[in-house]
Amino acid sequence: MSAAILDVLARLIAFDTTSRNSNLALIEWVEAFLRARGVASRRVVSADGSKANLYAAVGPDVAGGVVLSGHTDVVPVDGQPWSSDPWTLTERGGKLYGRGVADMKSFLALALAHVDDMLAAPLKRPVMLAFSYDEEIGCLGAPAMIAELAALPQAPSAAIVGEPTLMKVVSAHKGVRSFHVEVTGREAHSSLPDAGVSAVMEALKLMRLVAEMAEEARAASHAHFSPPGPTMTIGRVEGGTASNILARRCEFVWDLRCPEQAQADAIEARFRAAAEKLGAEIKARAPEGGVKVTRRSNTPGLSIARDSAAEALARALTGDNETRAVAYAAEAGLFQRAGLPAVICGPGSIGQAHQPDEWIEIAQIEEGARFMRRLIETLSA
Repeated sequence: MSAAILDVLARLIAFDTTSRNSNLALIEWVEAFLRARGVASRRVVSADGSKANLYAAVGPDVAGGVVLSGHTDVVPVDGQPWSSDPWTLTERGGKLYGRGVADMKSFLALALAHVDDMLAAPLKRPVMLAFSYDEEIGCLGAPAMIAELAALPQAPSAAIVGEPTLMKVVSAHKGVRSFHVEVTGREAHSSLPDAGVSAVMEALKLMRLVAEMAEEARAASHAHFSPPGPTMTIGRVEGGTASNILARRCEFVWDLRCPEQAQADAIEARFRAAAEKLGAEIKARAPEGGVKVTRRSNTPGLSIARDSAAEALARALTGDNETRAVAYAAEAGLFQRAGLPAVICGPGSIGQAHQPDEWIEIAQIEEGARFMRRLIETLSA
C-alpha cells in the first residue's frame, strides 16, 4: 500500500463529517487536491449552502466514462466506546481504525490517490469522481449531482459505488423509505381518560401495525436478499410529559426496506390508510388532534442487471462472477434510476461499518489499489 493512499485517507478521516455537520471543509480540501493537479471540479450545493456534492472528470472529454462514487458523510460516534481517537487514522495489527475507514472514506482515498496515475495514463475514457453528502440519512445529497452527471453532453456509461463489499461485486440493494409520524391528542388527568385523548396510546396502534406488517413480511422469499423480504423497524419514539397526564403529543420514526418498489408502495399505502382512519377517529373526540405522516426519505433499490456496462466492467476488473444482493440501501439505485448502470464494489466489510473502533484490513485497501490500477489500464486500452 502506497504512502499516498495512507496520507489521503488520514486527511479524510480527520474531517468530522458526521451527517449533522457540514462537509465543506472536506470538499474544499478535495478541490485543492484536484486543482493542484490541474483537474477542475464542480460543486452541487445543498439548498442551505451548508453542504456540497463534488464531481470531477479525469481524462479526455468524451462519453463513456466510469464514475467512482462515494459519500463523504459518516455516522456519529456519540456514546461509542472507542479505543483510539475516531478522527485519527490509527494502525494496529494489520488494520486501520477510524470513523469512516470502512464506510466509506477508504474508497474515496483510493480514487483520489490514483489521480496522478490517471493523469499519466493514456486514458481513452475518463474516470469521474462523484462525492456526495447526507447518504447516511437517506441519500439526500446525491440526486441533484447524479442528475447533472446524467445530463452531461459526454455522459458516463457506468457507475461503481464503493460501499464496503470486500471488493466483491454487488448487483442489487434494497430500497429504503423512512417516515416521521406525529400523533396529536388532548391533555387531561389520567384518571379521566374520556376527557382527553392520549397521543401515546393512539400512536401505539400505528406502531403495532408496523410490527404486524414486519412479522407478515417474514414469509416472503427472494433468491438473493437476506433477509429475503421487506423489513420494518421503529427507530425512535418520543411523547408524553408525566405518568398522570394524557399525552398531547407522540411521535415516532420508522423505516421500510424492500427489494421491490411495488412492495414498498403497498406497505406505505396500507400504513397511510390506517393513519388517516385513526386521525379521523381522534378528531371526532378532539378536533385539534390528528395524525400527520411525513415521508423523510425515499431511496430506490438497485435491480439486478447482469448485462449492464457496470456489471461487465466490475466483473472484468475483479474476476467475480457471483450474483449478490445486500439489505442496506445505497446510492447505486439512484444512478440506475437516472439511466446510468451501476454496481456496488468497494473495500472493507459492511459488518465493520457504524461500529465503535470501525476498522478495515490493510489487505482490503491493497486489493482496492489493484482494482484502481486495473480500471486505469482498461480505460487506457
